[in-house]
Amino acid sequence: METFLIQATIYLGAAVIAVPLAARLGLGSVLGYLLAGIAIGPLTGLVGTETKDLQHFAEFGVVMMLFLIGLELDPRALWNMRQRLLGMGGLQVGLTMLAITGGSIAMGYDWGTSVAIGMIFALSSTAIVLQTLTEKGLMQTSGGRSTFSVLLAQDIAVIPMLALLPLLAVPVVVSLATDGSLAVIDPDDTHHATLSLVEGLPGWGVTLVTLGAVAAVILAGTFLTRPVFRYIHHARLREMYTALALLMVVSIAVLMQMVGLSPALGTFLAGVVLANSEFRHELESDLEPFKGLLLGLFFITVGAGINFDLLFGDPARILGLAVAVMVIKGVILFGLALLFKLHKKDRWLFTLGLAQAGEFGFVLISFSLTQGVLTDALAGQLLLIIALSMLITPLLFIAYEMLTRRMGDADTEEHDEVDEKGTVIIAGIGRFGQIVNRLVESAGFDTVVVDNNLATVQMMRKFGFRGFFGDPTRPDLLNAAGLEDAQVLVVAIDDKANAVKLVRYARKTRPDLHIIARARDRVHVHELYDAGANDIVREMFDSSLRAGRYALENLGLTEFEAAELEQRFYQHDRKALRELADLWEPGVAVSELPEYVARARELNNSLEMELAARQQTNESKAND
Repeated sequence: METFLIQATIYLGAAVIAVPLAARLGLGSVLGYLLAGIAIGPLTGLVGTETKDLQHFAEFGVVMMLFLIGLELDPRALWNMRQRLLGMGGLQVGLTMLAITGGSIAMGYDWGTSVAIGMIFALSSTAIVLQTLTEKGLMQTSGGRSTFSVLLAQDIAVIPMLALLPLLAVPVVVSLATDGSLAVIDPDDTHHATLSLVEGLPGWGVTLVTLGAVAAVILAGTFLTRPVFRYIHHARLREMYTALALLMVVSIAVLMQMVGLSPALGTFLAGVVLANSEFRHELESDLEPFKGLLLGLFFITVGAGINFDLLFGDPARILGLAVAVMVIKGVILFGLALLFKLHKKDRWLFTLGLAQAGEFGFVLISFSLTQGVLTDALAGQLLLIIALSMLITPLLFIAYEMLTRRMGDADTEEHDEVDEKGTVIIAGIGRFGQIVNRLVESAGFDTVVVDNNLATVQMMRKFGFRGFFGDPTRPDLLNAAGLEDAQVLVVAIDDKANAVKLVRYARKTRPDLHIIARARDRVHVHELYDAGANDIVREMFDSSLRAGRYALENLGLTEFEAAELEQRFYQHDRKALRELADLWEPGVAVSELPEYVARARELNNSLEMELAARQQTNESKAND
């Protein structure tokens, strides 16, 4: 017990120190876990051989991850992105497997081992790439969406890969024993202690039992989940929901093992079945912490198990193989980007973002070892190559940023030439800008719409609205749209910094121009006000006021009373914002401005007193 607590302290302490530090440096949590494992393993020797046993336990986090991935896979969403998912994703996985399998065969490996290596390196790091895209605001770009589609296709491809790997096993595998001597492993003996429902059955019997187990998972998810959740609900104990979620995942994993299938396959299937269930979000919230901790523990054990003696023994070969894998993947990805007509910056984001190997490669290597597909020596080399490629990934994103800065405005040949001028210029034609454009045009005024999202502009044109594809923050494009003669500029772009930049430029160029700007939040309001906007509309403010008025009406107030309170709240909030703008300081968080905080509290208290007094007056009049 004491040894266990010491080990737990070491692992958790390493994670708590390394992961937040890695996140602050922009390296991502996965690299943080890997570095934590390297620190407590190869560097300091705080942990040793127990990491391999712990890794088998931590692999259950991967099973949970696949269950949660299944919960996210709404069939309708998959259908909408089918071209990128099946086209880009399928081709990327298939071509990468083919290229690396061929290279492995050329290096002297047998075909089964080569196919396994191809599958391992065909996958990229979902955790690193998605987190980086989100942090850098690149998820909504065409390159970001294409990257996400390929990652999703890879996650789905893991399922057939796990099912295929046992078929690649050779009857006898020579491996390194714990004492350094050679040992012979029979793959058929790896699960001799596992309770089996198919052992001793003929082939048709195994097929029927296996199909029956899959059918049982689907039927249970469809018909039993709702009554079981209702039964648990009557206990009114939060921990029971967590216990039920864990029970579902564990029991499905056990059932799949008993019929000889991958636990990940069963839990993924169950997740898809429950994707449209009303209990989906409950399951996600209950399992997410366990998945995160177990996956983190898994990555720490991987980092702790990296063989640096192997790296330093032949650094040129290992580093050369890691670079070769990334180059092969990069060439294939760049070719796909050309095939699917991604623009220059998106093309490089797609290529550099997915060139690494990923965390699912660790899973496939571990599973391949248990199935006798890989030797311990080869598995150690592959683990090292994956880890090195993941460590290189942040450098690739830095290279992408440098590359796009060098491109500057060179990537604008696809932009439209603005050949119209309008009384109203609308920068940004998303959900906000579309409504403004339709209203103004319906009143008989000319508008010029500019947006840097090509898909949105093309969709507008299908519905008969004219729009131009281009960056609305570019001075030459604004001038071409008629900035010198326009009466109104509506700034409706998503990026907060670019919105402020556009307002500041327009105000400097046209001091008499009326500028209406969309704001994300109260701080953004202050920034736009300081930049020179005349009217500022918070994107959620008016709709939130309307929702609040509906709530008041259903709490017993008359429509007139609710509307009056809504109007008073609106007027008070606008007055408060203007007053607080004088206390706001650029670049300083509002929570760090004592005068701002104190005045905001005073204004909020005065609002509550004013509305309460008004409500009392209305009630008195009603009683009279």
